[in-house]
Amino acid sequence: MDSNTIRQKFIDFFVARDHTHVPSASLIPVDPTLLLTNAGMVQFKPYMLGEEPPPFPRAVTVQKIARTSDIDIIGSTDRHLTFFEMLGNFSFGDYFKEKAIPWAYEFITEHLELDPQRLWYTVYLDDDEAAEIWIDQVGVPADRVQRRDRDNFWQMGVPGPCGPSSEVFYDRGPEHGPDGGPLVDEERFTEFWNLVFMQNIQDEPYHVVGDLPAKNIDTGAGLDRVTALTQGAGSVFEIDNIWPVLQAGATYIGRQYGESREVDVSLRILADHGRTLTFLISDGVVPSNDGRGYVLRRLIRRAVRHAWMYGGGKPVTPKLVEATLAVMGDFYGDLRRNRDLILETAEREEVNFRRTLETGMALLDDELKGVTSVIPGSIAFKLHDTYGFPIEVTTEIASERGLEVDREGFDAEMGSQRRRAREAWKGGEAAAASGQYRSLLEGVDLTEFLGYELEESTSKVVALLRDGEPVNTLKTGEEGEVFLDRSPFYAEAGGQVGDTGTITTGTGVGRVEDTQNAIPGLISHHVRITSGDIRVDQDATAEIEHDRRERIRKSHTGTHILHSSLRRVLGDQANQAGSLVESGRLRFDFNHHQAVNPEELMEVERLANEHIIENARVRVFETSKQEAEAMGAIAFFGDKYGEVVRVVETGSFSRELCGGTHTVTTGQVGPLIITSEGSIGSNMRRFEALTGSAAYAHMVSMRRQLEGTAEALRTGVENIGPALTALLERSRDQEERLGAFEDQYRSETGRGLADAAELVGDHALVVAAIPGVTTEDLRLLALAARDSVKDGVVVLGSERDGKAQLVAVVSSSLTKRGVSARELISRPAQIVGGGGGGDDEVAQAGGPGGSLLEEALAEAGTEIRAQLAGL
Repeated sequence: MDSNTIRQKFIDFFVARDHTHVPSASLIPVDPTLLLTNAGMVQFKPYMLGEEPPPFPRAVTVQKIARTSDIDIIGSTDRHLTFFEMLGNFSFGDYFKEKAIPWAYEFITEHLELDPQRLWYTVYLDDDEAAEIWIDQVGVPADRVQRRDRDNFWQMGVPGPCGPSSEVFYDRGPEHGPDGGPLVDEERFTEFWNLVFMQNIQDEPYHVVGDLPAKNIDTGAGLDRVTALTQGAGSVFEIDNIWPVLQAGATYIGRQYGESREVDVSLRILADHGRTLTFLISDGVVPSNDGRGYVLRRLIRRAVRHAWMYGGGKPVTPKLVEATLAVMGDFYGDLRRNRDLILETAEREEVNFRRTLETGMALLDDELKGVTSVIPGSIAFKLHDTYGFPIEVTTEIASERGLEVDREGFDAEMGSQRRRAREAWKGGEAAAASGQYRSLLEGVDLTEFLGYELEESTSKVVALLRDGEPVNTLKTGEEGEVFLDRSPFYAEAGGQVGDTGTITTGTGVGRVEDTQNAIPGLISHHVRITSGDIRVDQDATAEIEHDRRERIRKSHTGTHILHSSLRRVLGDQANQAGSLVESGRLRFDFNHHQAVNPEELMEVERLANEHIIENARVRVFETSKQEAEAMGAIAFFGDKYGEVVRVVETGSFSRELCGGTHTVTTGQVGPLIITSEGSIGSNMRRFEALTGSAAYAHMVSMRRQLEGTAEALRTGVENIGPALTALLERSRDQEERLGAFEDQYRSETGRGLADAAELVGDHALVVAAIPGVTTEDLRLLALAARDSVKDGVVVLGSERDGKAQLVAVVSSSLTKRGVSARELISRPAQIVGGGGGGDDEVAQAGGPGGSLLEEALAEAGTEIRAQLAGL
């Protein structure tokens, strides 16, 4: 059975059981706690945590997964991959173990056709319920159900959903290891199906802190492992959707799989990493030195090195990418659409790394002369720092040669380099500056910031940059960066956006469109010259946009008040995790494990506005960090603090460490209106709010909308609620009457079909076309007709929008005698160009060939008559 068939069978099986088919999410997760999508349930976490209502109670997915925690053992085992597809069926507070376990067994034994005698099962230590379902309901031998501890408790390694699990294992045979089940050996007994009973929540791995709002099901079955079992493959690398990629690598290096352990490992690495890099680039990951970009870079480099070992002179990644597209592109259309991007990105990274390999390998070989056990940290650092040779590559090569790397010595050298860089920068942060900013620091003092007291100042132009290069003049129409000796412009920091305004000299005017810290303490004014020119060493007048700064002040003070209100309502655990303070609006991210309910939201907003109305004084002062902490001051996200800190107090309501600009009193914030609240990841929420005139304009707009709604309902604003309730009740009444009419129509139509039934022996046969109805109506009509004939077969078809739909229903008396709706509908489904699914009693199918419906129904009638006549 090929992987495409298994994938589709899995989808069809659960769609037939009322699961919504949800496409795979990107490998780049929305969840900020994760680097890559590493589980099928990642896109559903908000539903499981109760942060968002699920749009469907059941779902089925085939999710792209990237896991690189085992990268170092890829190729050395038969079953580990960095990229694979996870088959998953999910229940969000709907069904639980009682259905998940029997369905798993049914699919494994009947649809995958795996031998039940070779299956073993594990459950969590105290999960008697799961064990009883396997033994008593499903009927598996009791001695095949084993209990395990943490191995059967699923968690992601980060705070979030977790729960006990039940796994299914396949016995690969005595040639793979000793007998005794998965408790004895997991090479012989391969886990391929994991039923997670997602019911708990953890704050750290294996530390359960409570229960989820509902009990959920999260099934994970690796398509590659499942395929290997059904195809009898010796490893996942020999299945139909990986083997062609491995063969592309074999052709490239001119070696054969199976000729030696070393060659096999290299070919497996080429196949696995080739697939993973293809999918990562397609989903938007680019090679870099941190985060998921570094994961991609490491995968490419590791694959290239293994190809390079066998003398391949041309890039290998394009061969691996093309082979991956050939076997995966039909199901994942994005791969084909992004083909050029994938090839260009992979090949460019490979070409650059090959240069590094040539230099680094020559140096490494030279340095290793005489080394018998440990490569000194100084040599590993020289390879890294001078030649860009990754420490991971050095470590891997050393391991292959039976050597070790002095990692402590390497880390010490890296630490010394960072210290030297900081000292050379006179206290600046090297990671934040480019080469141009470094040169500026050599002759330019840090900017004196005047913006707490002044909004306009006289200054001197000390440096200019255009396109990242120092210049003496910026002319009309040009864009660049202006550096002043002193400035009232606030540079973006602590969530507050940078100021805008103008810089004017005797010869020209520049519009300041943004203000940033080039490095801490050196303010860069991003300007566009609107008239004349601006030159180095000129006197200048720097003036911020006053109204905009005032609106930003309101938002920043409002952010502090909102934070304090939030903590009073939700508790101190609702810490700020990020913010954006703009003109008239703010965004506030905070830690919280569930959605803020409407009552809590209203209370947060009420508290905030009550404090604003108090018009308390906003006091700003400096003190020691230790004293501020003793006073209970809270650090604002994103700011860095020295020993002397700036404290902002809003009366007695809030006390924060903050370097931003603020109003003089809380009353100047104006109304604060929360416009949205939602999840941005696991245990992470976001408020968006308006302040000042923007908040007032929002309320005016809402009032006008209410007035318009009242007019449409022909009532007053104060009566909108009752009027809407009455309207909805009338609508529901009409829907109920319409539903009753439809039920009557289906019942009468079903009886009419039954009255026209053809008798084949003692059994009724109904084959008919019902024009223009939906698939659901077609199914209900077929059931109604079946109920009327009692003993027989009903096959109905419908053509709608050029597409054909078919439904077959068989009475239970006939299914016991071997008549199967699923089998009966198979050939008609092929005629209309589609496929179908279902069980022995009810099956449905569809296809694009609506014009072939009559032919399909005729074929169905012929086949059924022959089958019934033989009973």
